[in-house]
Amino acid sequence: MNDRRDVIAFLALAAVWGSAFVATEAALASVPPVLLAALRFDLMALLLFAAAAVRHREDLCALRPRGWGDWSPVLAGGALTIGVHHALLFAGQQHVPAAVASTLVGLIPVLTPALNRFVRPGQNLSVSTIAGLLCGFVGVVVIANPDPSNLAATSTGTLLVFASAVVFTLGAVLTDESRAVLPPVPMQAWMALVGAALLHVAVLVLPSESFAAATWSPAAVGWTVYLAAIPGAVGFFVYFRLLDRLGPVQVGLLEYVIPPFAALFAWLLFGDSLTANTVVGFVAVLVGFLLVKSAAVRSALRRADGRASAD
Repeated sequence: MNDRRDVIAFLALAAVWGSAFVATEAALASVPPVLLAALRFDLMALLLFAAAAVRHREDLCALRPRGWGDWSPVLAGGALTIGVHHALLFAGQQHVPAAVASTLVGLIPVLTPALNRFVRPGQNLSVSTIAGLLCGFVGVVVIANPDPSNLAATSTGTLLVFASAVVFTLGAVLTDESRAVLPPVPMQAWMALVGAALLHVAVLVLPSESFAAATWSPAAVGWTVYLAAIPGAVGFFVYFRLLDRLGPVQVGLLEYVIPPFAALFAWLLFGDSLTANTVVGFVAVLVGFLLVKSAAVRSALRRADGRASAD
């Protein structure tokens, strides 16, 4: 990551996505979690479709999925990484601080090899990958800090956010874009639309998630719009630019730069302070990531050293 613009974009995206956990926590004071997620992705889909229409205005047919190669990732990604993931994540954030939630979501890169092995049994797990998974799960236990006398109350939020990370990872493993012809922005727009539709179905089924249960203060509306526009539409646009320029290993490090920003914004907005358990758990999850991605990290470092020597 030698280009200054890439570094600035990387840090800006980490800050924006870190702020999303705090914005969610603020919005949840007035809006039920599943309804909040549904409205966020309604607006995000609208913004992404508008951006895609401007970018592909000479060929609007490029905005339409064409065959199963496009519909497969749209449905898998929309249902799991957008719909179920955010329903569980937002529900969990009712019980845990933003810094804890962002640290638990950092398990996604650690969990990916294990679920990939489960979905595609022909792939084996290395010793370092198994060690990384164990280290990541130790981090979860440390963050949860369960109280044996009141296990349900102390673990509900942690388990919901952890489940959201598992669902997101499963969605990522099942979302195969290798045969897709849709460009990235329209692809994300369709995923957001599918996820929002499923979330609205859940809103209709769950009485506690109705519009009547929400208090629509200016702050609640503002936080909802912010979540859709900045971490949502703008964030995903920057993410795909970085993914194209830096590759998945370096971009995957985002998950470990986001929690400090989430903790900073939570301190500024709510006066939250970090607990020792959250810090230790974060370190365990980061070590787990480095173990799981050890070969890829070494390869990326060698390429970076080679470019530096050439300069």
